[in-house]
Amino acid sequence: MEFGVQFFPDVEPRDKDAQTYFRESLDIAEEAERQGFTHARVVEHHFHPYGGYSPNPLTFLSAVSQRTKRMRLVTGAVLPAFNHPLKLAGEIGMVDSISGGRLDVGFARAFLLHEFRRFGVSPDESVERFREGLEQIDLLLREENVTHRGKFHTIEATTSLPRPVQKPRPKFYLACVNTPDSFEFAGRMGYSVMAIPIGGRAPELLNIYRQAWKDAGHPGTGEVMLAFHMHCEPDGEAARRTAKPFFDHYFVSQLDAAKDWLDGATSKDYPGYEKMFEQIKKLNLESQIESRSAWVGSPDEIREAIAGAAEIYGTFEHASLQINFGMMPFDKAMASLKLFGAEVMPQLTAAA
Repeated sequence: MEFGVQFFPDVEPRDKDAQTYFRESLDIAEEAERQGFTHARVVEHHFHPYGGYSPNPLTFLSAVSQRTKRMRLVTGAVLPAFNHPLKLAGEIGMVDSISGGRLDVGFARAFLLHEFRRFGVSPDESVERFREGLEQIDLLLREENVTHRGKFHTIEATTSLPRPVQKPRPKFYLACVNTPDSFEFAGRMGYSVMAIPIGGRAPELLNIYRQAWKDAGHPGTGEVMLAFHMHCEPDGEAARRTAKPFFDHYFVSQLDAAKDWLDGATSKDYPGYEKMFEQIKKLNLESQIESRSAWVGSPDEIREAIAGAAEIYGTFEHASLQINFGMMPFDKAMASLKLFGAEVMPQLTAAA
């Protein structure tokens, strides 16, 4: 298992300005590489404190590329529903070039209905827009003089510039949350998958992904990245006291951003999402620690949590850790990162 850092801003401008947030996050990414973390990942969301400081992951990753030398740079994830494939393909090629070929591209369908509303896109077109955009971006990165006529976008004899450094293109991840068909599609197509282990369905859904990968005849068993909140202090009780208000607020903010689902909204492309958010209403730090979906405690406790996560979710190749979630003080986040790097990662490597 490799470890990386994930940036998911959950910040009100009145509490922390964007300049401060990004300065701190870039410092954390740079220190994470020194500690042996192998990727930095950042989300795309819009218009709401839940994620809204990151409307363009590629911009942030371009900055990270100049503060690091080795770690992979992962979009977690860009949203084809709200971005023209020609624009995304060009930006992907640009960041891959700036970083010297270190970009991995995660794509997601989006799930916040207020974003669909503001962009003027129907959530009932989500799957079609996602898969068409993915196909077109794949073609633009792999090939030159691309022509593709889709339902939403038409490309005529176009070569995307700059060309990506990685051949035939950067690695693709698909962000999958709650829909079995999304996991099956990722496995069948041979894409890596990024997921969040909440709600109790992760083992079932990851099995669907692995089986679809195998059935399609791809070599190996696929590649999985799971996201976890992490906070480490020498004393476990102190770690939980520090993390709890910021962790619990994350779900309050998420539910506020996703309140349409709780107010009765439905979509054929998002079956069961209203039930998923009813489950999320019940989550807190204690329940997530118990389910091994949050790694918060002393180094010994976190090593136990990592072992427990592997038992519950099966083998997964990457753990993407939220370090500076919410309004976590910067000094606390940095100390947690360094302690994890000094006392958790080396022991896991030695045990392996």
